[in-house]
Amino acid sequence: MAGERFPIPVEQIERAILLIRGQKVMLDYNLAELYGVRTKLLNQAVKRNLKRFPGDFMFQLTFQEVRGLRSQTVTLKRGQHIKYRPYAFTEHGILMLSSILSSERAVQVNIEIMRAFVRLRALIASNKDLARRLDELEKKYDSQFKVVFDAIRRLMASPPKPKRIGFQTPSRTQPP
Repeated sequence: MAGERFPIPVEQIERAILLIRGQKVMLDYNLAELYGVRTKLLNQAVKRNLKRFPGDFMFQLTFQEVRGLRSQTVTLKRGQHIKYRPYAFTEHGILMLSSILSSERAVQVNIEIMRAFVRLRALIASNKDLARRLDELEKKYDSQFKVVFDAIRRLMASPPKPKRIGFQTPSRTQPP
């Protein structure tokens, strides 16, 4: 139906943007979920239009990259293995997807994805501006504020890799 709106959680889009090989990308299975199609169908549409997706628009992850992602995000059940290496789409690749996926949902999802990339660029730019200002302040003031500047830099640094949390049972050697 024309004009129909699909609720697209911005947080879901932002969580799906990853940094792989120094590029901000989204993986095929995340995009397929957002578009409301099966990953296989998304990849088939891409393969039918492969000329539109050069290496700087899309690339396939190596098994090592897949293992690295899996250890950070998802743990498969025992005995499960990834059959296919996912494809990673850069911002330009996602834009190109909009030319081959023409459903109303695909159009709206692409608009939200582009907005998320713009917000991410603005955040990175403001962080660089903040780092530049901090450098200027550090040069202006003497070493008495070094501890403060170091603390601010640690806060600006990327967060540590997520650690697994949850209920832990005490070991058998510890008393209850």
